[in-house]
Amino acid sequence: MNKELIINAAPQGVEIALLEDKKLVELHNEKTDASFAVGDLYLGKVKKLIPGLNAAFVDVGFEKDAFLHYTDLSPYARSLLKFTQMAINDHQESGFDFGQFQVEPEIIKTGKINEVLGGKPNILVQILKEPIAAKGPRLSCEISLPGRFVVITPFNDIVAVSRKIHSSDERKRLQKIIEAIKPKNFGVIVRTAAEGKNTAELHEDLLALVETWKVIQRNLKNSVAPAKVLSEQTKTTSILRDLLNEDFNRIVVNDKNIYNDAKNYIQRIAPEKADIVSFYHNGSPIFDQYGVTKQVKASFGKTVNLPSGAYLIIEHTEALHVIDINSGYKSVSNNQEQNALETNLEAADEIARQLRLRDLGGIIVADFIDMKLPDNKRKLMEAMEGFMRTDRAKHAVLPISKFGLMQITRQRMKPEVNINTQEICPSCNGTGKISSALILEDEIEKNLNYLLTHKHTDLTLAVHPIMYAYLTRGGWFRSKLWKWRWKHKQRIRLKENTNYHLTEFHFFDSHEEEIKL
Repeated sequence: MNKELIINAAPQGVEIALLEDKKLVELHNEKTDASFAVGDLYLGKVKKLIPGLNAAFVDVGFEKDAFLHYTDLSPYARSLLKFTQMAINDHQESGFDFGQFQVEPEIIKTGKINEVLGGKPNILVQILKEPIAAKGPRLSCEISLPGRFVVITPFNDIVAVSRKIHSSDERKRLQKIIEAIKPKNFGVIVRTAAEGKNTAELHEDLLALVETWKVIQRNLKNSVAPAKVLSEQTKTTSILRDLLNEDFNRIVVNDKNIYNDAKNYIQRIAPEKADIVSFYHNGSPIFDQYGVTKQVKASFGKTVNLPSGAYLIIEHTEALHVIDINSGYKSVSNNQEQNALETNLEAADEIARQLRLRDLGGIIVADFIDMKLPDNKRKLMEAMEGFMRTDRAKHAVLPISKFGLMQITRQRMKPEVNINTQEICPSCNGTGKISSALILEDEIEKNLNYLLTHKHTDLTLAVHPIMYAYLTRGGWFRSKLWKWRWKHKQRIRLKENTNYHLTEFHFFDSHEEEIKL
């Protein structure tokens, strides 16, 4: 699979398109003034405790207080609170030794948030979900700092290895390496990308994350809540960090600063891949050049067409997303069951893509074409799981019900990508109605009288082909055009333009220059 990253920088922000085998699968938008991104660290002030919800509302500087549920508290929250207070009040230039903090998991026994955050203290929190609709950000106290090969989690000593590394020998090897090199009071999660990496590469990644933690300590010093302590990396570098592998063969950027940042970042984490970054300066829009704009227009909207002639109808409700699969006009074979299976498999592939592309979250219900054979339902279930495997968001796929419905849950961490691909009709301006041809005829004649009165001669009137046929209807002596010529005793030419909409018309002088009305 070939992966390409196309980055379009504009004054209002940066758009990032991820293509897999030339097919658009992810679209990210990073606004210039964006804040409260997933992964950002804030010093927050607990404002209100809600025992009934077992949650707290925390002021992190957003217009609405952020939400922190008890289940998102770290088992080591007491250590986190102690660390936050000591870091804020630290008056030594050199900072303090993080190793002095002991793991304190006692809060698990209480089960009540007011017993942990009583007194409404300042606390270090991480954005778990971006603000969505009328809701503020959702927070977590389980601080994690991701690198390319490992993720560190302060205040614990746990070492975990990604389940996507299937080899038991490789998992044991990575476990031993990390246990030997990890600092005290840091937990480490080994990412899938660490498979096959040597000790030096893992150690370098780990040391970089420890340095980031020291930066957090320095930024906390003398901070006043609410305050941002550390920003997650830019969308570009975070995507490269999470996805960069041997499949990546091109990164194209139209901004010199982003180009340099991406080049330097890849040079640091994967020097052998540095040559895949290129700077685009060909004049035409970068998304047009690489076919992204066309794919966006075809992929968003209520109806999504499939190559076979089948199509999806995607509807959004307050509680869930509903996808209806329709077979359309084309049949794969004369066997109805086989037709249904082939169409459903094609639809499943597109549904998995649409979930990533639109970043749909929550509950998704897909109404597949009915199939009778259990084996076919199992094939569809297995295919959907396979298509969803490349999705980085946490998800679960349930078997098809007896009504032909498949339920999918997908983690939602930011607002869904919703692009309106419809354009306002230039003829009716979105009303669905246009003026009568008779009224249009009067409007043209009124403008014609005005121009001839102001000593314009030898005029050319350009109209839509349908209007051209209407004005020339009746022949030489009976058409409306002939009547205008007779009335004004002037030479008036008429020409048709297929690029005009139905009610559009323009006047031109003898030099073929448009006359502005």
